[in-house]
Amino acid sequence: MNAIAPFNGFGLGLRRTHYADFLDRDVPVDFVEVISENFMVDGGRPLRILDEVREKLPVILHGVSMSIGSAHGLDTEYLDRLKRLERRVDPLFVSDHLCWTRTSAHNSHDLLPLPLTEEALEVVCANICNAQDHLGRAMLIENPSSYLTFPQDEMREWEFLAEMARRTGCYLLLDVNNIYVSAQNHGFDAREYLAGVPLDRVRQIHLAGHTPAEDGREIIIDTHDREVCDAVWELYAHAMRLLSQPVATMIERDDKIPPLPELLAELDGARRIAAEAKQGVAA
Repeated sequence: MNAIAPFNGFGLGLRRTHYADFLDRDVPVDFVEVISENFMVDGGRPLRILDEVREKLPVILHGVSMSIGSAHGLDTEYLDRLKRLERRVDPLFVSDHLCWTRTSAHNSHDLLPLPLTEEALEVVCANICNAQDHLGRAMLIENPSSYLTFPQDEMREWEFLAEMARRTGCYLLLDVNNIYVSAQNHGFDAREYLAGVPLDRVRQIHLAGHTPAEDGREIIIDTHDREVCDAVWELYAHAMRLLSQPVATMIERDDKIPPLPELLAELDGARRIAAEAKQGVAA
């Protein structure tokens, strides 16, 4: 499997709210990321828009329904449609989540958690290898946000990710907000998580907002509907100090999407924090 070269840049998710902005003018980003399933179609306006945006900017395909953790294996028809899109777009990266979303007969359309066991790891690795062989390229796999653990767990999530990457040759999409959410919900140290993942395999970082614990609720929820909070910015700065290679950083907003200038200002904050982190390491 070919290696994925590091990419140094800052981008946004391409959402319908901002289609006109990206079509009508040059937006100061280095790439855009799209939800793969929204464009795995045979034609129509979404694909035409994606083609036009792709003429201007590199594109990342980010999936939410591959179901990497499915004990039933992967859906061959899904992989075929994803491969057609991949060939059309020639994306910077193809990514999906460490989760399962479906059974043989039902798709939950939700990112469901996996037990962190050797048995689950074998299933995940077999599915990743199948997907990578089908696509003819290495994938990025994203760490999930989680709200429960399993009594059968045999390892920590960062250990699972490290072994997954070692066995399959895949790379990592490190969602810093998800690390923070899971750390708060389960009581582990987010910096220990960062110390435990193979940082040399990280090619992309997601930053997002979440809903804090409120109204008597004990957990925080990964909602992608607000600005990145200070604690996640601090964790991002720490990650950037640890990374030895460039990565693609993006702001992920999926609900309550603001006007584009607000997201660009937030992305400028990521640029500033990354530059300061690297300057601190160099000093």
